[in-house]
Amino acid sequence: MASLPDLADLRLLVDVARLGSIGAAGREAGISQQSASERLRGVEARTGLVLVRRDPRGSSLTAAGRLLVDWSLPLLAQADEIEGALRTLREGRSKELSVWASMTTAEYLLPSWLVRLRRDSGVAASLRATNSEAVLDAVRTGEADLGFVEGPGDLGGLATRVVGHDDLVLVAAPDDMWARRRTSLTPAQVAARALTGREAGSGTRRAVEEALAAAGVGSPEAEVELTTTSAVVAAVQAGSPPAFLSRRAVDRDLESGRLVEVRVDGLDLRRVFTAVWVGRAEPPPGAVRDLLGIAGREARRTT
Repeated sequence: MASLPDLADLRLLVDVARLGSIGAAGREAGISQQSASERLRGVEARTGLVLVRRDPRGSSLTAAGRLLVDWSLPLLAQADEIEGALRTLREGRSKELSVWASMTTAEYLLPSWLVRLRRDSGVAASLRATNSEAVLDAVRTGEADLGFVEGPGDLGGLATRVVGHDDLVLVAAPDDMWARRRTSLTPAQVAARALTGREAGSGTRRAVEEALAAAGVGSPEAEVELTTTSAVVAAVQAGSPPAFLSRRAVDRDLESGRLVEVRVDGLDLRRVFTAVWVGRAEPPPGAVRDLLGIAGREARRTT
């Protein structure tokens, strides 16, 4: 059964008509005369037609070959337009990057990374800060080109790279009863008090819940649930119950005395910052790889 030749083979046939020889058409396509001749025989076999006359003085098209060339020219012109449009789309996307990140990464790490990306690579990136579950959903659906999450989460089906580490600390207002303790809290004591915390789906909340579960106790009730790190900090400073927060987020408040660190024994509160994307284990070339390179260099510099 006859079948439509590939676009590259049709272009080769058009070049034979234009240049007058198989060898010249092959050079135009970057292949040898032998390869060009074999490909043309393949076109003839697929179409069931004799398309090219071959003689020592050169090559010419048969009537069927000329007709096929006439039919092919509009198709090849349209293919060139589509290829150009795709190239423009790729080049445009290479200069834009959609980044979603969970709150600590978005607030304390990514702003400087994105400034450096723009300066070094000329790439403009948009950043959306949300909780870790929303980040993972956005990456899986293609809404985000690259995501950054904190702590545990369902990373199944995603390529990942660790780009940093962090510790959670329990902080309280200076006049809170826990701020005046001289001894460390146990996991059971932490679990027995309602705390200020992040909403369900946040990396911070999940990390605390898993640490308490590993210590054999349940999670504390939430007296207040807030959606941003800065809101939690402000609430605790205003007298809300203590909260677990990234040390990066509260360093200055601890130094100034606006917050007090409450020591807790028996909880593993170390977590990792992880970049996630869809595809192969190695990140795709372009803006994604550039940003991951910046994140990796910054992580090494600060450890």
